[in-house]
Amino acid sequence: MNLVKNIKNIAREVLINESQAIENLTNYIDDAFENCVKEIYSAKGRVVITGVGKSAIIANKIVATFNSTGTPALFMHAADAIHGDLGMIQSEDIVICLSKSGNTPEIKVLIPLLKRRGVKLVAMVSNTNSYLAQQADFVLNATIASEACPHNLAPTTSTTAHLAMGDALAVCLLELRSFTSHDFAEYHPGGSLGKQLYLKVSDIYKQNETPMVHASSTLRDVIVEISSKRLGCAAVVDDKSCLLGMITDGDLRRMLQHNVDISHVKASDIMTASPKTIQKDEYAVRALQMMHKNDITQVIVVDGDIVVGFIHIHDLLREGIV
Repeated sequence: MNLVKNIKNIAREVLINESQAIENLTNYIDDAFENCVKEIYSAKGRVVITGVGKSAIIANKIVATFNSTGTPALFMHAADAIHGDLGMIQSEDIVICLSKSGNTPEIKVLIPLLKRRGVKLVAMVSNTNSYLAQQADFVLNATIASEACPHNLAPTTSTTAHLAMGDALAVCLLELRSFTSHDFAEYHPGGSLGKQLYLKVSDIYKQNETPMVHASSTLRDVIVEISSKRLGCAAVVDDKSCLLGMITDGDLRRMLQHNVDISHVKASDIMTASPKTIQKDEYAVRALQMMHKNDITQVIVVDGDIVVGFIHIHDLLREGIV
């Protein structure tokens, strides 16, 4: 039991350490940070982000965030750079170098080579008196009090601080570029988030048949139409396919529970007037929201007033946006 308590305390101390370090970064959002963001925003080249060890891993994540939010970025491992990868850097690029100490051997070898190429250099460091910071055009101060590691050795809080500072850069650039949710969808077409932002009802409803009956259709015709099209419902339309109502298999069951002469029942007698509809050019996620809100499993798709199809909850599940 004591061991469990110790584990919980250790975990809490780590999270408190790292959260306080991130909060403290707000004190370092200064003119240098602002000028760095403006430089990246106006740059004609790309952002090349580099580092060694754990810093390289964080650099990779920042590159991914930049690319997904509209800022072209590349990762370059600092060690590989001095063995050929330096060729990826062009004169109009900006290099962001991540390093806690700013004094690692690979960094000290790399910096003069970068300076020789004439690129702008950004240092993201926890030691503003380091070699890297002194050589950089812009310094992003990511100083921390200590690592979460009890020996103050393993990169923990420092990498978290660099990661958070990278997110701050990315979001500032996103805002400057007026990057919208639709832009985000273009960069994430395969994911569920992207699909929610670009997939339209018109991309889906055509996969289904369109069960339709007229107001004067007999009960037999209604049952045949619903069962043959396998959506559990049918739209009731006029001669121009304009929507009048909707009949579900639930409506049929409820009607049969009453003592009625089914030989005289018409579609108009059991339909629900003003059913839920969605325009074909609406986003599919809107159909999902309608289904959740109204506790239904399908929505009639219309083009103006004309019924063109149905969209079912299973369609949205299949597309992965539920």
